Amino acid sequence: MDRDCRPRRAAVLYVLCVAADQPDVSAWRPRVPGVVEVFHAHFTEYAYPMHVHDAWTLLIVDDGAVRYDLDRHEHGTPHDSVSLLPPHVPHNGSPATPRGFRKRVLYLDGSHLADELIGPAVDAPDLRDPVLRLRVGQLHCALARPGDELEAESRLALVGERLRGHLRRRDGGARRPGRGPGLARSLRELLDEHVTEGLVLADAARLLHAHPAHLVRAFSGAYGIPPHQYLMSRRVGRARRLLLDGLPPGEVAAATGFCDQAHLTRHFKKLVGVPPGRYRLSAR
Repeated sequence: MDRDCRPRRAAVLYVLCVAADQPDVSAWRPRVPGVVEVFHAHFTEYAYPMHVHDAWTLLIVDDGAVRYDLDRHEHGTPHDSVSLLPPHVPHNGSPATPRGFRKRVLYLDGSHLADELIGPAVDAPDLRDPVLRLRVGQLHCALARPGDELEAESRLALVGERLRGHLRRRDGGARRPGRGPGLARSLRELLDEHVTEGLVLADAARLLHAHPAHLVRAFSGAYGIPPHQYLMSRRVGRARRLLLDGLPPGEVAAATGFCDQAHLTRHFKKLVGVPPGRYRLSAR
């Protein structure tokens, strides 16, 4: 149960991708509690803008390297490391080598990693742990095989235990990034309550008894991302889930607060790297 394993299907796709010099993605939602999404991708030139997720991002890079900013600090993905990016904290990502990068990502809900661990994760998101790296790779293999859900759950339990061990050793009354000071936190809570229908800045200012410009400055200063960009990140996150459920992009656009399919496509491609229709077709 400790041998490394790489999905053969994904490897073939990545070889084809390099030949065509085009981004390639594969995404699916497994029947494993705690795993929101599995996302495999190969990018040569695409760079993620600043965005947020509402889930924990567990990342391993199989080829190349990624550089990214998290909480205004630059990080990278050294060889044989595992990167854990916490929810609600803005980050970006771009290739750190001329050949781009090939990555495997798990988006995990809070059942394995509690919010109190966000602070330690922000302080040091890149974990140099060969055993953890091996186990995350084995977990991806199990998730790629229908019928092996019990194995995947077992491996996820071991991965979660090891991640919690790393983070708790660092947590000595750690700060709570991603929460932000009072006014910014209140605005974020309002945005989270109105992801689909949206929020008029003047209404938010009235509810929070603050000038609109001050609201924008406070939010951007606390989270490193403006309110509108945060809202679009949350909408795209919801759109990903619905696309993996099989809904067509037009219906997804209406269900997640975008004006139309073109509006969804523009923001989805900007944050995910491929259009929503292609992302949906990549789902298993």
